[in-house]
Amino acid sequence: MKLQHDALGTLELPDEPRRIVSLAPNVTEAVFALGAGERLVGRSAFCWRPAAAAGLPVVSSYTKIRWDLLHELQPDLVFTTTAVQREATRALHERGFAVWPVPLPNSPWGILENLATLGALLGLVETAAEVADGLAARYSALAGRLRGLRVYLEYDLGGPITIGRAAFMSAALTHLGAVNVFGDRPEAYFEPDIDVVLERAPDLLVFEPKRIRNREAQRRAVEQKLEARGWRGRPVVVTRGDELAHFGPGFFDYLETWTEAMLKAVEEPA
Repeated sequence: MKLQHDALGTLELPDEPRRIVSLAPNVTEAVFALGAGERLVGRSAFCWRPAAAAGLPVVSSYTKIRWDLLHELQPDLVFTTTAVQREATRALHERGFAVWPVPLPNSPWGILENLATLGALLGLVETAAEVADGLAARYSALAGRLRGLRVYLEYDLGGPITIGRAAFMSAALTHLGAVNVFGDRPEAYFEPDIDVVLERAPDLLVFEPKRIRNREAQRRAVEQKLEARGWRGRPVVVTRGDELAHFGPGFFDYLETWTEAMLKAVEEPA
């Protein structure tokens, strides 16, 4: 099939691809969610969801591609994402690979839009609609659950990064009825002035640490951070890492879990 892409022009993609390489964690998880995991023949080093993906050959980091291995795998379609993978996508296209960059969503609804797109590309339209409908119902059920709660969210990306109103998770917080304390900032992600965070009067501090297996080490690192900043004694939730920043179907599982944890944290502060 021929498709028009705004950046890459006219693309010739297979009608029903059978050998897929996914270099985007959200896409890898989505392909499995659509029941097409057996079509995947390669992944990126960051595609660890679901567990079944671990057995696939690692074709890339997030931006660096192992070209020899990719040629050996002979994929008939490669999935990437937008933003940081833009140059990798261009390189794949220029080397003759059939590639489709799945856009990073601007809100959780975008995850469902991407499922519809993948369903069309994989010949699984009805399956994609069924999966998306189920996730949409779960997301809708969360509307207003955190009504009025003022939330400060911080990702550990080698330093503290928080969200403005253009961020994916800011849209999710709005859906939950919560208030992003930096929602007046127009950008998506930025390094906050730590000294002014408490001036924004957050009811809850949410931390997404780097993903490591040692959960206690994660919590200790956050506790040390709270101590150093003079923030101890405030309601806190600490995710397991790369959950609220995840753009795949599993995000809705994480959001349900952490919505309940946020409610509990403000009702029963430590």
